[in-house]
Order: sequence, then structure tokens, then C-alpha cells
Amino acid sequence: MITVIGESLVDIISDPRRPQEVRAHPGGSPLNVAVGAARLGLATNLVTHYAADRYGLMIEGHLLANGVTVVRGGSAPTSTATATLNPDGAATYAFDIGWDINGASLPALAAVEGSEHVHTGSIAAVLAPGDQATLALVKAARRHATISYDPNCRPGISPDAAGARAQAELFVAASDVVKASDEDLTWLYPDRTPEESAAAWLELGPAIVALTRGAEGPVVVSSGARVEMPGEAITVADTVGAGDSFMAALISGLAQLDALGAPARSRLRNITTDELRALAGYANRAAAVTCSRPGANPPTSAELGSLTGSLTASEG
Repeated sequence: MITVIGESLVDIISDPRRPQEVRAHPGGSPLNVAVGAARLGLATNLVTHYAADRYGLMIEGHLLANGVTVVRGGSAPTSTATATLNPDGAATYAFDIGWDINGASLPALAAVEGSEHVHTGSIAAVLAPGDQATLALVKAARRHATISYDPNCRPGISPDAAGARAQAELFVAASDVVKASDEDLTWLYPDRTPEESAAAWLELGPAIVALTRGAEGPVVVSSGARVEMPGEAITVADTVGAGDSFMAALISGLAQLDALGAPARSRLRNITTDELRALAGYANRAAAVTCSRPGANPPTSAELGSLTGSLTASEG
């Protein structure tokens, strides 16, 4: 069982290549991670907020169809993000969003206490008033669960880079696995390279830090290993949700390696180079599948195969 904590919203996608077509899809980085993890075979809770309005019903139907169990708090309208795609398929966002899980503190705590792994990040980690509840749940979960975090920075929502940097470092220090994009780390730390920032985050306490670099592919580091690989060669439909699929596959891959849960922290910290390479490749493929089709549409286990099968083949 894993629990994801964070925002649900509806992505309203405008593509200049198809100006007559405006699409609406359930989204939000944590929601995408929850759906991606569920599609890869993990029993998944999502602690989130949406209202009983038109967009909220769209989100709820999507979560239920993908087997995600919902813990819902808050009272504000359902959040939206208007994504405008550039000619390469990359998205820029404008948000109408709130983050508050008031009224769900007890079921949220029960969800994280019943989980081997807890993931959070994005808007839920920086936007008041829900950011403090999110951090409290993560700290409560550390006694029995491993933790992962993806800052998925949104300067349009939290434009104070210094404040976002301080908040991110709190979550990094509480996490076992961290994933960030090169864009995230360049915005948070403009005076050093993204890989230098990933190495600095590793020193704060995580066992693994993954840096995604779009088409250039990921760099994944642990205290004893570094793996770099190119992006998969694909035709890109768009990049919406690609990083979230990468994150979900990291979690699924670690589950397949029996490296989730507080008792597995030593296993996680001693991950081998071959295991790290297999993990990076598995997540890289998941992101590529998502980029190859419109919207945040992560792969299933049947599409992606197993990490352990890939690892056995590489070792052979």
C-alpha cells in the first residue's frame, strides 16, 4: 500500500497545432503519480481535494476507474490548470488553484499509517494552508514508511524562489527518494548546475536523487553510484505528465526490489549500480510512453513489463 498526498485538478489543454480542439483532462502532479502507481500494480491512496462540481466529478471518475482510493478534504471549488502547448509539445501553465485538506486529518493520518510508502510534492508542498498539513503527514509517516518527493516547481503559483527553496529542502531532508527536473533545480538554484544541486540534495539525507532532463534523459545518483542514460527515441505527442510517470515508475520499481517501507531503508541505501540502472531505465521508459500519447496517460504494467525482468536480463 502506498499513499500519495497532493492536489487534484483539471488540465485544460490548448494546442496551437490543433486550435479548434481544447481538451480537459484530470491532472495535478500527485494525482498523476497516484494513477501511474495504480496502473503499475500498487494499491494506492490519494489524499487530495476536489469539490462535488463538474470538474470534481471528472476527477473522481478518473481516480475510481484507475483503482485509486480517495481521501478527500477541503471545501474550495475544484482547481484548474490551463496548459498551452508550444510547437514541441511542451506545456506552460496558468493556474486557478487552492490546496487545503481540512476535515480529512484523521482519515489522511490513517492512510499514511497504513502505508509502506508515502509520496508528495508539487503545489501541496508549498501552497498554504495545506502545505503544513502535508509536511506533518510526511513526518508522521517516516516511522514506518519510506518517503518520496518531487518539487515540480510552479513559479506562477509560488514565485518566491527563496521560500520555495527553503520549503523544498525541508521535504528533501524528510525523504528517501527525490526526483526533480533540470528546470526545477535551475529555478531553485540558478547559481549552480542541476547535477550539482542533485548532489547537494543527496547530502541532505535521501538515498536516491533522480534528475530528469527531458529528451537528454535522466541522471540518477545514490551515495555509491551514478547512472546516466539518454531519453528514449520517440515521437512526442506532448510532455504532460511525463515526470509524474517517471516518479510512479520509480516507486513501482523500488517496490519490485523490496526497497519500500522503513525496515527497507538499509536495503535502499545499499542499492547496487545494476539495480539503479534498471530502475532508471524502467522510469525512463514510463516517461517515454506518456510522452508518446496526448495528456497525462501513464503506462500499465502490461505495457511496461517488470523491472526485475529487465534487471535479470542485464545481469545475464
